[in-house]
Amino acid sequence: MSILADIRVKNVIIEDDNLAVEVMDGRTIKAPLVWYPRLFNASHQQLQKWQVCGGGYGIHWEEIDEDISVEGLLRGATAPDYEANITLRR
Repeated sequence: MSILADIRVKNVIIEDDNLAVEVMDGRTIKAPLVWYPRLFNASHQQLQKWQVCGGGYGIHWEEIDEDISVEGLLRGATAPDYEANITLRR
């Protein structure tokens, strides 16, 4: 028996200090916003302006120039500048 996971983005939810991504197969992947400094420092209004990209496998925030892939979320990958960005605001 072969079960195919559909990890295309269905919805994005920003809750407290977490990014939650619902994927088509019914799972929800959560990661702390602090892993993504551009998201962490963005306003609530900016966070709501996301769009699906990459054939359904990514999320893009035009206004804050951020892109996150579902694959990266599943791997627990942080933004490339996560370690270097010590001056997180909020």
